[in-house]
Formats: sequence, C-alpha cells, structure tokens
Amino acid sequence: MQLGIYTFADVDPNAADKGREGKRRMDELLAEIELADQVGLDVFGLGEHHRPDYMASSPATILAAAAARTKNIRLTSAVTVLSSEDPVRVFQQYATIDLISGGRAEIMAGRGSFIESFPLFGYDLDDYDKLFDEKLQLLMALSDNEVVSWSGETRAAIPGLPVYPRPLQDPLPLWIAVGGTPNSVARAAYFGLPLALAIIGGEPRRFAPLFDLYRKTAEKVGHDVAKLPTSINVHGFVAETTEKAAEIYFEPQAAVMNRIGRERGFAPMTRAAYDAQRGEHGAIFVGSPQEMADKIVAHHRIFRNDRFLIQMGVGLVPHAELMKAIELLGTKVAPLVKKALTLDDAKATSGAV
Repeated sequence: MQLGIYTFADVDPNAADKGREGKRRMDELLAEIELADQVGLDVFGLGEHHRPDYMASSPATILAAAAARTKNIRLTSAVTVLSSEDPVRVFQQYATIDLISGGRAEIMAGRGSFIESFPLFGYDLDDYDKLFDEKLQLLMALSDNEVVSWSGETRAAIPGLPVYPRPLQDPLPLWIAVGGTPNSVARAAYFGLPLALAIIGGEPRRFAPLFDLYRKTAEKVGHDVAKLPTSINVHGFVAETTEKAAEIYFEPQAAVMNRIGRERGFAPMTRAAYDAQRGEHGAIFVGSPQEMADKIVAHHRIFRNDRFLIQMGVGLVPHAELMKAIELLGTKVAPLVKKALTLDDAKATSGAV
C-alpha cells in the first residue's frame, strides 16, 4: 500500500500582507515536499482552492517546481476542480509535470467541496453535474488520443486537433476523488478510473459499502477490479507521543473545521468531539507512530485500499512540527505499516494453501 500526504497549503486568512504570507507558505511547502521524498513517502497531493485561507489555487505550478526538486515521490493534484477548469489545459499542465518529473505526475479530479471557482471563472452552479460529466469525458479522451475530436455543451468543440505535450506515462494516471456520494462512486467505476474517498468525519468503516459499490459496479460493466486502485484520504497528525500529536493538531484542526462549519451550519468542534474522533473508530488519525500505523492497518483491513493519504498540514500547524511529522510518517510509520501488511499477506497466503 502506498502512503503519502496531501495538503491545501493553508495560510493565515487574516494576514495583512497576503503576498508575504503566500511566500512564507510556498517556501515551507516546497521544503515539505522535498522532505516527503527524502524519507521515502510514496505520494504528495496538492488541492486546488480559491479562498483566502488556502494558497494553492494553481497546484500544477507548484507541483512542477516540486518535480524539479524531487526524485521518487509521485505528485498529484488533490483535487483538480475539473468542473471549472479547461480539461485541455489540465492535461497539458500535468503532462508537462510528468515530463519534468520523469513519469511521476497524476491528476485527481473532483467536483470540489467549495464553489468559489464557479463564479470566478464564469460558470453557472446550475450546471454543476453536467460540467463535471462532460469535462471528465473530455479529459479521458485527451489522455487516450493524441488527436482529439470532441463536442459538448460546456466547451467549444475540438474538431480533430492534436494536443501536446504527451506525457511519459501512457496513460497519465487519472483518479476520481469523491466525498461519499454513491453516484460519484458509481461514475468512477463505470469509467474504470481509480477512486479516492475523502473521509473527514464520522466512523470510516461506515464508508466501506461505497468501496463495495465501486468494485461491484466496475466488475458489472466489464472492468478488471484488480487493476483499479483505491485510496482513502483523511485528516491526522503524528508525533513522538500520542499526547503531543493530539495537542499540536487540535487547535489548527478545530480552527479550520469551525471556520468551515460556520459557513455550512455545522456544530463547533469541541475538544471532546476531537478526542472522540481520534479514537480507534474515528475519522481523525492522530497519535504516536505505532498508534498511527495500527489505525492505518486496521482500516486497510476494512477497505482493502491501495493508497492512504493523510492531511497533516491542516490550518496553521507550525512548520517545524509538520516537518517532524513528515519525517516520522516516512521513517517510523511507513515501515510499521508495511511490516504489518506483509504479515497479513503471508497469513492470507497460508490460509489459502
């Protein structure tokens, strides 16, 4: 199973000098990606947002810079808000990152959990579903064909035109990111695309039926389920001790969730609610390296996922603490997870025999 990190590149929304604040976060972010590569993590994801509390409105630009600074780690959007993007430009940007990185780029496309990009780029929210459906099919066509013919209602037609550059990977990996909507899960399965499921609340095991739906639907329409990887994407943090991890992460996590909660009418995140969510069955993965590894492995046994991504840089987590967490994730947690999964595989093989 691949283990990695994703972030939205959080900044202080109240900073007086937005440019200086953005520069601070950019420098820290590139250092974090470099460290994730150095400690052997498999994936780094960067999510597109157009809000004052997030810096990464152009993930492809940042990932291109990271591609030139890293050697092994896979670089993905997390997510690309495809509904308000031009799929041709998305494909070209990530094909370019793929060439810079030597074949390590991926696209994680989603409808997005925020709507700021729609009025910003002149799209009507009434076309929310149509925009994603059409643009996803165009992005798939761009990946499969050097010369593309396409027509639809949401973009000008492409009358048999070539699209360059072509990526080193063939095809360029394209994942679908979902937040728990069965129709979105079924769409990914129908098109035979890998699935990333974001779990940021409740009990993760209650999402297991969505992976069952995904695999059954994919099999029903003729896709080889063994070739369709899945991921779970969560919030969490690791430190030398459980107590330290819980203390470092609580205030930044609560500040972000409460800010979003005020916009959406959610109840505030209290310390009691936070502590409950970081328990054995909760959606927040916070703890020591051993506790983190145990929880990751326990959920792998539920989901049979091929990838696990954790958002540790939520809110204004201090950079030094985040760097230490990345180091621990790569050097302590990952080996523990791989050892446990190897034992699981050995037991499964022995039982089969």
